[in-house]
Amino acid sequence: MPKLTVLPHPDVCPEGAVIENAPPGESICRVMLDNHIEIEHACELSCACTTCHVIVREGYNSLEEATDSEEDLLDKAWGLSSTSRLSCQARIADADLTVEIPRYTINHAKENH
Repeated sequence: MPKLTVLPHPDVCPEGAVIENAPPGESICRVMLDNHIEIEHACELSCACTTCHVIVREGYNSLEEATDSEEDLLDKAWGLSSTSRLSCQARIADADLTVEIPRYTINHAKENH
């Protein structure tokens, strides 16, 4: 089974994580949640927001193409990149993946005062 590596995020996953044996066919978001990585998912994994946005740093080409609905939502995501996906929609295939959770989402922002 493939491995899912989550790069460190200061609030969600400060140490980063390596999830061995990520089940193919499962969404990246579900695998993270099942492994105690509390990525935001305001729409409950229904492809109606952008809070579970991730940037796929390795293994992007192993994923199925994003749907038009996902692409439309991604246009609203903070920190969009050419390898951005909604983790509730991107399903693990047969290759290892490395993902980065952007520092901010449309619902989460921090300011230094």
